[in-house]
Amino acid sequence: MHIHGQRVQGKVIDSQTRCTHYHTKRDIIAIKFKCCGTYYPCYQCHNESVDHLPERWAQHECDEKAILCGSCGTELTIHTYMKHSSACPTCMHPFNPNCSNHAHIYFEEAD
Repeated sequence: MHIHGQRVQGKVIDSQTRCTHYHTKRDIIAIKFKCCGTYYPCYQCHNESVDHLPERWAQHECDEKAILCGSCGTELTIHTYMKHSSACPTCMHPFNPNCSNHAHIYFEEAD
């Protein structure tokens, strides 16, 4: 599905990147997976769609645009997303705070 000009793969159910796995009002981000350079709403969508394990973004790659806000279409850098993880800094739509529970899947953690 194309969302705000970006191709988002997986079990996407609406134009704001919600998927069959995560679909609350605040589930509006898609993550570009480092391993394949493709946006997915969540790790489960990624794992169900491809035959490889996800790769995490390294700490030194925090300036990569890898987060898509499904509300306004802004592509955020990893650093910006981590700094503003409660809401999009462009449109102020709240993000799901529980996404932080899965951050270790997407991003290398600080030592």
